Amino acid sequence: MTVPGSGQAVVSAAGLQKSFGRVHVLNDLDLEIQPGESVGMLGPNGAGKTTLLRVLATLSKLDSGSVAVNGHDLIRAPEEARRTTGVVMHAPMLYQDLTARENLEFHAGMYRIADGARRIRDAAGVLGVADRLDDRVRNLSHGLQKRVALARALLHRPRLLLLDEPDAGLDQSSLAVLVSVLAAQRADGGSTLLVTHNLERSIEMCDRILMLAGGRVVADARTVDVDLPGLRASYTRLTGGA
Repeated sequence: MTVPGSGQAVVSAAGLQKSFGRVHVLNDLDLEIQPGESVGMLGPNGAGKTTLLRVLATLSKLDSGSVAVNGHDLIRAPEEARRTTGVVMHAPMLYQDLTARENLEFHAGMYRIADGARRIRDAAGVLGVADRLDDRVRNLSHGLQKRVALARALLHRPRLLLLDEPDAGLDQSSLAVLVSVLAAQRADGGSTLLVTHNLERSIEMCDRILMLAGGRVVADARTVDVDLPGLRASYTRLTGGA
């Protein structure tokens, strides 16, 4: 089922093709994400989920196709697109020998955030890491590192959040923080595209679910229109996953 869009799309992609050697990872993929949408992306390993996130984050180039993020063409204006996008990949990608604060200050400097110190305090407070800002990242747990990475992604107030398995390995406290952040992003009119392997959590955290298989979107539905048993059945039928 295709979800109709409205207004200017935050992500508008058509005919995306990406291969690594003879392996076709994205295969004529089309996608639109509207303002305020929280979209979960499901699919087996190798379906193209992380590659799609990397393309949208300008970390990987397409072979062919067209894509715009917040109205900025990723080929002609990648820097402008990056300034409107926050990214947390599966690995936090933090500087391990720096403190959490130093990591956030470095990001604020890259984005030329004038009130960086205040935004760092605000983001650290929201993510529950205010009392760990002066700890070196290597001394933080996996869950706390993910919180710092998410704080970094939020510093420049992105209109689009790209999250690769943000719920993986988190305890209940960190999961609650993640759900709160996604709700705040949606309430502010921002959009989120997140990869998860947890079908139940995708229903809880998102208002729309995509399924990828063979580098294509094979299902696209509102979470209000699905239940967990039906989602599991569709996932198995359409992707071959368990």
